[in-house]
Amino acid sequence: METTLLIKMFIRDYVKEIQESNAAIFAGAGLSRELGFVDWKGLLKEIALDLGLDVYKEDNLIALAQFHVNEYKRTKINQTILKEFTKNAENTPNHDILTRLPIKTYWTTNYDTIIEDVFKKSDKLLDVKTDPNTISDNLPNRDAILYKMHGDVKNVSNAVITKDDYEGYNTHRKLFTNGLIGDLTTKTFLFIGFSFNDPNLSYILSRVNSLLEESIRTHYCFMKELELKDTNGDNNLFIYQTVKQKLVIKDMERYGVKTILIKKYSDITIILKLIESQFRNKNIFISGSAHEYGKYTENDIMEFSSNLSKDLIRIEKNIITGFGLGIGSYIISGALEELYNNKKKIETRLLLRPFPQNIQDPDIRKKTFTKYREDMLSDAGISIFMFGNKISHEDKSIQLADGVMEEFSIATKNGSIPIPIGAFGYISKKLWDIVMNDFSHYVPSPDLKSLYEIIGDNTKTTNELLQAVIKIIEELSKIK
Repeated sequence: METTLLIKMFIRDYVKEIQESNAAIFAGAGLSRELGFVDWKGLLKEIALDLGLDVYKEDNLIALAQFHVNEYKRTKINQTILKEFTKNAENTPNHDILTRLPIKTYWTTNYDTIIEDVFKKSDKLLDVKTDPNTISDNLPNRDAILYKMHGDVKNVSNAVITKDDYEGYNTHRKLFTNGLIGDLTTKTFLFIGFSFNDPNLSYILSRVNSLLEESIRTHYCFMKELELKDTNGDNNLFIYQTVKQKLVIKDMERYGVKTILIKKYSDITIILKLIESQFRNKNIFISGSAHEYGKYTENDIMEFSSNLSKDLIRIEKNIITGFGLGIGSYIISGALEELYNNKKKIETRLLLRPFPQNIQDPDIRKKTFTKYREDMLSDAGISIFMFGNKISHEDKSIQLADGVMEEFSIATKNGSIPIPIGAFGYISKKLWDIVMNDFSHYVPSPDLKSLYEIIGDNTKTTNELLQAVIKIIEELSKIK
């Protein structure tokens, strides 16, 4: 997949919106299609046959559903929704990525429960709104909210599908319209799974466009670029549909929606992975402990650690750290100085996680510390490792810090990119050796190897080491 300028801009902007809790997802039928769920045409195929029509020749599927209700009442449509949207299905990689990201607002026209199921499997609390009566009831400590504005498979008689349903929408579901208007005004949406020929979206956007006009924010959608095979090799139809697709893309700009054309649906997963990577790479975990500093003086390391955290804040990174002996206080003081001087929010930029003390039972302490480390490292995309030594309480000898080694193991298992400063010796030297012996496994860019060689060289000054570390982080943060 070619990472175009538009894709890079989208990833950069959307990551920023996620960080600021302004990102939203609008999920269409395409998000669940690969799980075996039908799109609108698939849902109404048999309904059309009952009327002597061909669903693939129909553009107005809402009218088609209404025709069937006019002839046969609503029972069969309800049963069709139940049959098609109560299948057992595993989540897709796209669902997994979205759930891992701290996106707090979801909207969907889908009837299925895939989003709810994925949140449940991830032990996250999702507040689901399926009808107007549930909108004012807020679930305490929720991780995200999902508006199912067209109803839910658990209550098919109230699912929005016919002309009657749409025409009465602002009478019976006006709170959803108002809520969507508010979110479209204040959040940046990513539309996933819409063809933009979908009648659902036409109704949704037309309702809000007349009210928002020029005040609408920039939003984004994925759309698969047409190929000749999409028209069964019919070249004239392909040319026609290509022209129409361009017109649709241009028309979506009226709603503030920028279209990201993809070659194949798997490109969506690639882009979402880049978003997750860029979001996590904003979070830098700093691991280390030092009872002694080897060839360096305490003043050297105080200056290095303080300047490291200052530089990270300056380049818009967030710092996650425990209160590592001999290092942690310097990391914290440098970050706080930079944050205070530039009037930046401390809560979101510096996450302090000092380990719980006074746990006497060694087994409980070990399990607690491991869980603590897993939580602390869950959102870190890059991890820096320094020194890693401690003093034995028994014979007062200097030992390697096994906790730093465990943090390396957890970090790399989570996909965090390690930056062990081998020049500092102790555990960080061992970790540097591990990374350099299998560099491509741990670091995604081979071009960075020369910089890693610098941070493993104990003849370098602390300033040279610092410059190399910051350069590595800046390179890792670029969207390739």
